[in-house]
Amino acid sequence: DMLRPLAPFTGSAAGGAASGGGLAAADPAAIRARFTRVSSLADLDARLAAADRPVMLDFYADWCVSCLEMEKFTFSDPDVAERMGRMLLLQADVTRMTDEDRALLARFDLFGPPGIIFFDGSGQVIPDARVVGFRKADAFRRVQDRVLSQGE
Repeated sequence: DMLRPLAPFTGSAAGGAASGGGLAAADPAAIRARFTRVSSLADLDARLAAADRPVMLDFYADWCVSCLEMEKFTFSDPDVAERMGRMLLLQADVTRMTDEDRALLARFDLFGPPGIIFFDGSGQVIPDARVVGFRKADAFRRVQDRVLSQGE
């Protein structure tokens, strides 16, 4: 755990209340497994064209500290997770920063992760629902609520 690097050596197994704001520590691999990876603009466009509900596109990298914080503190929040369950979750892993990764970032005027772009059920970007950088669960839920309310 990069936020508690000495925990394995201190014998401390407590993670919830002390480090996670009252939430049990989430398994980052389990959170990432909920997302479908996109690797190119063509892949993204095909998934957006087939979407039948709002879409959340998460730009992630293994080296991005704020991305890991989003997983641990925001995506693991039960209310955030419930809202995410009503969306198609896509993720662009830009860890290697390939040409395809740079093209995906450029399309949304992002210089790097974390960045989250939301789309409506017809695949159109929702301009006022863009998240760049770390957001706490409460602030992120407000963005999700705006996205989900557009589908009602």
